[in-house]
Amino acid sequence: MQMEMANATAAGRPRANPDAEDNIAQLLAGFRGAGLPVLHVMHDDPRAESKFRRDLPSGQPMPCAAPQEGEAVFWKTGSSGFVGTGLAEALQARGIRNLVIVGGVAAFCVNSTARSAANLGFGVSVVEDALIAFAMPARKGGDLDAAVVLEVTLSALAAGFGEVLPSQEVLARLPAVV
Repeated sequence: MQMEMANATAAGRPRANPDAEDNIAQLLAGFRGAGLPVLHVMHDDPRAESKFRRDLPSGQPMPCAAPQEGEAVFWKTGSSGFVGTGLAEALQARGIRNLVIVGGVAAFCVNSTARSAANLGFGVSVVEDALIAFAMPARKGGDLDAAVVLEVTLSALAAGFGEVLPSQEVLARLPAVV
C-alpha cells in the first residue's frame, strides 16, 4: 500500500475495491487493538525509472497502512514479500504460522506473496475487500477489467493457496480485548 497506488487511482486508472483503504485501516486497528502483530512489506524497485522506490514520495506508505512504532517493515525488490527480505525467518522467530494478507496490487505482489507463504507452510488468509486490483492489459490486446483481474486472482488463490474472505469476517474472528 504505497502512494503510487493512490496516485494511479487519482489519475483515473480503473480499479476494483474502492473501499480497500478503509477496510485496511479497520483491519490494522483491529489487529493492533487485539495485540496481534502487524508486519509491513514495501516494494523498493531497483529500476531508476520505477515509482515504487523508498527514496521517492510515491514509494512511501499510504496513510491507511502506515507502520506504527515497533512494527517491522520489510523491503522487497521483487514481487514476493518472501524473496530476499528475511520475512519468513522473522515470522518463524515470532512463532507466527498464520498470515492475513491485505494490500496491493492483488494480481502481482499480493498474489506472489500469498503463494510463497503457502509454499513455505504458512496458513494464508487473503482479505478480498482489502486489496487493490487494477485493470491490466490483456496479452492479446485490449484490457482486462479490474473486477475480473481481482476475481481471477482470488479464485486461483482460493483454489490452492489459502482462504479468501471479507474483512468483516476477519474482524469477527479477532480475539476480544479484555
